[in-house]
Parts: sequence; C-alpha cells; structure tokens
Amino acid sequence: MEPAAGPAQSPPMIPARLPGPRSLIPGLAACAAVALAAVAVQALELRLLGRGWIDAIVLAILIGAAIRSVWTPPAALRPGVEFSARTLLEIAVVLLGASVSAATVMAIGPGLLAGTAVVVVLALAVSYGLGRLLRLPHRMAVLIACGNAICGNSAIAAVAPVIDADAEDVSAAIAFTAVLGVAVVLLLPLLGALLQMTDVRYGVLAGLTVYAVPQVLAATMPVGAVATQAGTLIKLVRVLMLGPVVLGLAVLTAFGREGEAGPVQEGAKTPRRGVALHQLVPWFIVGFLLMMGARSLDLIPASALPVMSETTKVLTVLSMAALGLSTDARAVARSGVRIASVVVLSLLALMGLALGLIYLLALT
Repeated sequence: MEPAAGPAQSPPMIPARLPGPRSLIPGLAACAAVALAAVAVQALELRLLGRGWIDAIVLAILIGAAIRSVWTPPAALRPGVEFSARTLLEIAVVLLGASVSAATVMAIGPGLLAGTAVVVVLALAVSYGLGRLLRLPHRMAVLIACGNAICGNSAIAAVAPVIDADAEDVSAAIAFTAVLGVAVVLLLPLLGALLQMTDVRYGVLAGLTVYAVPQVLAATMPVGAVATQAGTLIKLVRVLMLGPVVLGLAVLTAFGREGEAGPVQEGAKTPRRGVALHQLVPWFIVGFLLMMGARSLDLIPASALPVMSETTKVLTVLSMAALGLSTDARAVARSGVRIASVVVLSLLALMGLALGLIYLLALT
C-alpha cells in the first residue's frame, strides 16, 4: 500500500489532493523522456540480441536512478514526478483488476491464502526479534517488522501513530525501506530465473516479498500475465492483514500505556491514537476489487480488455521512470548500520518463509 518519503515507497492511502495541471507538465515530461529512453533501449536489445533481456519497466527504473545519482531534479519537476509515481501507478493497479476474474482467485486455493497470513505473522515475529537482537528500540523494531511483513512504508505510516513512534524513527525506517523496495523489484526476476520458477511460483514469491502493491506490477510484468495476477492477489492478502495487525498493536499499546502510567484519573484527557479506515484499505485496492468484480460479472466489454492491459503497461513504465528519478541511494547511508542490517535480514527471512510456503504447497 503503496506516504511522505517519496515515490520509491508504497503509494499513499488515499488519493492526495492533486496539484494544478500546469505544475504537472515539467515532471510528466521528464518521466516520459526516461520512459521513452527505456522503450528505445529495449527495442535496441531486440534488434541486436534477438530478445529483450531487460524489460522496459526495469530499464525505466535503472535509467531514472542513474540520472538521479548525478543530478537532483529541480523543484519544478517534483509535482509531476510524484503524480507519476503515485497516482498513475495507483490507476494502473485499478486497471489491473480487469485482468483478474473470480476464477483466478478460486484457482489460488484456501491453502495458499491461509499460508500467506501465516507467513505475515511469522515475518512479523522474526523481524521484530531481529530488531531487538540488534538492540533497536522497541518502536523502531515494530515499524521495521510491519513494513517488511505487510506493505512497506504504508504500514510504517499506519502503525506509527498507534505505537507513538517518533518522527525520526519513522523517517529512518521509511528511508531504507524505500530504497530496498526498488532493489527488490530489480533483483527478484533474477532470483526467479536462477531458481527456474514457474510463472505461478514466481508471482506468489513476488506477492509475498515485494513491499508495495504497485511495485508487484514492476516485478512481475516482465515475467507474464499469470505471474502478475498471482502476485497481485497474494499481495492484496498481505495488505489486508494491516487492519488486524494495527488493531492488535493498538490494544497492546493501550495496555502497555496503562501499565506504565497507572489508572487514568476521572476527567483526565487521554491521548487519541489510531488510524482511519481508509488507511487500512487504500482506495486503489477497493478500485482493483471493483474492477475484478466487474470482470467476473462480464460487465467489461471484451474489446476493452486489451486496451486496458496496454494502458496499464504504459502507466507502469511512466511510474517506474518517476520511481527511478525519486530514488536517492544516499538514503541508505543515512539510515544507520543497525537499521540497515535489520531491514536486509528481515527481507531475507521473509524470502525464506515465502519459498518455504511455495515448496510446501508444491505450487506448479
């Protein structure tokens, strides 16, 4: 669920107030230029090598990040870049729902859905344990655990007010998660090829490990439609785990606060903590589910499906270009060695759990 650290993280929970159209033009033009360069490089690959070894989606991230490493985009580009990385990518997720039917969901099976929930719970426990083992404060360990196990920066942003996390802790957790999320999108296809995974297995792996819903598109589209559908559905199950997790943390934090401060005096004001419902179920997930329902009920004309599929790809390439232009690798250095270690180890543990589930269920 794909907050404030920039487009390399999960998107905002609800559509942000859109800036004026004129302010979007410079940033949109920059993203379009990077996207066109990525498409041109892919075409060159096809001509020289006979096939596209690196998809335009991945190339857009790499080209954008390379530009960002030597040049800081001016403020005038920011509205358009942020719009591309967030709103356009969220729209792509909604349109993706038209490619998924109820039959696809049923094909996943209850075992995989239940297994996904188990992986999330185990990942939370392992990540939190690693954080405490490496002497991170309790709140920082909770933030990293939720971001790793559920949905990246969106989970961090939703959990922070519930556990009374400091702004510095939130910023540090988000900074590294944002950069690492991009790295996962780039490296996961290589892992899938190394393990010779089927499209279904790879899609499930992506859904269980990639931080943000839209980033699942970037990680799976180069592999194929089956991988994209499987990855998106599994990722949605992870995202929907945020509600129960936030509720549980709210209860635990309330009990902890009572234990520290004693009984509340009559008439005394208590701090109000929590998150709104729209933070637990982002608008683009609702849109995805509605589109999926429309597809299942045959409410979408067959002639519109190819157009929607191609539009999804175009929007994703534009968004990945924006993601690259927004990715500051120097944020890793600023996040601290212990935080970096916990995030990386937590991600590796999550991948191990995901692979264990895939092979335990003998997915084909």
